[in-house]
Amino acid sequence: MSGHTTEIAFQSSQINGMNVHILPTAKFKTTTIVTMIEQALSEENVTKTALLAMVMKRATARFPETKRLRAHLDYLYGAIFDVDVMKKGERQILQIYMEVPNEKYLSKDATLLEAAIQFVGDMLTRPLVENGAFLEKYMNQEKETLRKRMESLIDDKMKYANQRVTEEMCKDEPFSLLVQGRVDDLPGITGEDLYSYYKEIMTNNPINMFVVGDVEQQNVSEIIRSQVPLERSDVKGFQVNQEQKQITTEREVIDRLDVGQAKLNIGCRTQITYKDDDYPALLLYNGILGGFPHSKLFVNVREKESLAYYAVSRLESHKGIMMIMSGIDVNKYQRAVEIIKQQLELMEKGTISDEELGLTRATLSNQFRELLDSARGMIDFTYNGVISGRKRQLDELLKAISSVTLDEIKQVADKVKIDTIYLLRDKKGEAQ
Repeated sequence: MSGHTTEIAFQSSQINGMNVHILPTAKFKTTTIVTMIEQALSEENVTKTALLAMVMKRATARFPETKRLRAHLDYLYGAIFDVDVMKKGERQILQIYMEVPNEKYLSKDATLLEAAIQFVGDMLTRPLVENGAFLEKYMNQEKETLRKRMESLIDDKMKYANQRVTEEMCKDEPFSLLVQGRVDDLPGITGEDLYSYYKEIMTNNPINMFVVGDVEQQNVSEIIRSQVPLERSDVKGFQVNQEQKQITTEREVIDRLDVGQAKLNIGCRTQITYKDDDYPALLLYNGILGGFPHSKLFVNVREKESLAYYAVSRLESHKGIMMIMSGIDVNKYQRAVEIIKQQLELMEKGTISDEELGLTRATLSNQFRELLDSARGMIDFTYNGVISGRKRQLDELLKAISSVTLDEIKQVADKVKIDTIYLLRDKKGEAQ
C-alpha cells in the first residue's frame, strides 16, 4: 500500500465454507486474524451465544486446561487472544480475535502464522468436550462470570442508561436485548445444550475470517484449508428485519436510582442504515449535531448553557438509531431537553455554519483515513459492508463526505425523530 492510497482491498474467497478475506500489507509488524460468526439476535440464543464465547476461550481439546492454553499464547511470543460478542443492528456477532508478531521480525525461525491459524482452528473445530458436552467445571465458572457481568451493568450508570433507553424504545424488537444475554436463561443451559448449539452455528451460520499482515494470500489460504477443517453444508444467510418504526408520539421514561449525576439519554429513529444512499449525509448530520467537540450539543448544551457534563450523539448504523447522551444536574432536566430539541430544530432548518460543516467534513475524513493505520479498523469497515449487503469503498465514502450538501443534511434531519426521552435520576424530589 502506498502512503496515498485510500483503498482497503481485501482479497476474498471461500475456504471450507467460510468467507475468507486476506489483506497483504507490509504496514504492520503483527498479523491480525479476526473470525466473525454471525447469529440473529433472539431471546432464544442471545445468552447461549454470550456464554459460548466465554466457554470457548477457556480450553480446547489440545489445551484442556486454561493455564496450558495461556502458556501456549506466551509461547507464541505473547499472542493477543480473545473471544467475545458484539451487537451490530439485530445481529449478534461471536468474534475470535488473534494477533501475533510477524515471523519476519523474529530472530529465530518460527512458523507463527501457521501456529496462530491452528489455534483459531482449535476454537472453531477442536473444542474440549466430554461425553458430548462442554465440561461442567468451565460451564459453571463462566455462567457465574457472565451473571456478574450482566448484573454489574447497573454499576456503570452511563452504559446502564444507554441499555435502558434501548430497551424502552425497542420494546418487542431483538435490538432491545443486552448482548451478554439474560440472567434468567443461565440455569437452564447445560453443557450438552451448549455443545449442540456450538455444532449448529459452526455448521450453518455465516462465518467471515479476516487476516491482515505481511503475508501471502496463497500461503494463508493453504494454512486455513488444512488447519480449519470446518464441514459446512447449508450455510444460512440472515434476513434481518429492517422495517423502520414510525414515530407517532415521544415517550418519556424516568428511572430512579442512587446516582449523583443524572443521565439524560434521548433515543432517535433516523430511518437510515449503513446500506442507504443517504448514509454519508447521516454521518455529517451526526457529526454536526453531537459527534465532536465542535458540535452543536457540546457547544450549546455543555459550554454555553452549562447544562451538562457531557453531551454527545452516537449512531447505530445497522439499526438506524441515533442516541443523544448527556450527564446533567437533575434540576436542569427540562431545560436540557429544551436546548437539545432546539439543536435538532436548527438541524432541520439547515442552520449550520460553514465552520461547523467544514470542521465536521475534515474530522470525519481524518477518522476514516486513520482506519488505514489500524488492522482492526480496516477489518471492521469491511465487515460492515459484508453484513449490510453494501460493500462500500473507502475512497467512495470519502468522496461522498466531501460532497454532501446542506440540502442533503436537511433531508436527513427531516427523517430524524425523537422516540424516547430517558432520565436516570436520584430518588429525591422532582425533575425541573
